[in-house]
Amino acid sequence: MRLLLVEDDQEVLLPLTVALKAAGFTVEASADGEQGCVLALTEDYDLIILDYNLPKLNGREIIKKIRAEKKDTPILMTTIRSEIGDRVELLNLGADDYLVKPYVLSELLARIRALLRRPATIVGRVLKLADLELDPDRFTVKRQDRYLSLAGKEFTLLEYLMENPGRVVSRQEIMEHVWDENSDPFSNTIEVHIMKLRQKIENPGERLIHTVSGRGYKLSLEK
Repeated sequence: MRLLLVEDDQEVLLPLTVALKAAGFTVEASADGEQGCVLALTEDYDLIILDYNLPKLNGREIIKKIRAEKKDTPILMTTIRSEIGDRVELLNLGADDYLVKPYVLSELLARIRALLRRPATIVGRVLKLADLELDPDRFTVKRQDRYLSLAGKEFTLLEYLMENPGRVVSRQEIMEHVWDENSDPFSNTIEVHIMKLRQKIENPGERLIHTVSGRGYKLSLEK
């Protein structure tokens, strides 16, 4: 899951970025409201964590611009404003949730995961492809009732593939959603993780993760 964190307080921004990455998220961070708004409008994120008080452009203005462009990326607003009227205004403008500062990391992570679950509520929280099941909340993967042991990036990569079943996802998309902006786009890290995933989730003589030459990868039951 790729997150955008817009927060100008360096004492919050740096440790929070580290904590979110440790929790398995890919994070891009900005300490500038104007830059954060540009990123939100031009890049593809799964969720935006947006501070209210920002230099150049505040969180309220950023929400208005994002929603004016018809972008429905979930937005979690963090704010010191605790009055009910302020919070109602933020929700009416297009924020999906808010968290009053100061907050604890565990609550922030819980709210992030709750927002990320919302698009999948129609089909349920557990991602499935035949007898392969991935539970994002419990960080578990199983096949034919046998639990599989996946490393952090392997889990995130499989989660992204299972969120896009049957669709070819490019190396660039995978790099953006599973890794971060500091990763080397010319390295073979994606290929290595794909190979490890195949070894763990596929049965002998079977192919679930298909390489589409020159385009990327696709998770599918087709042969």
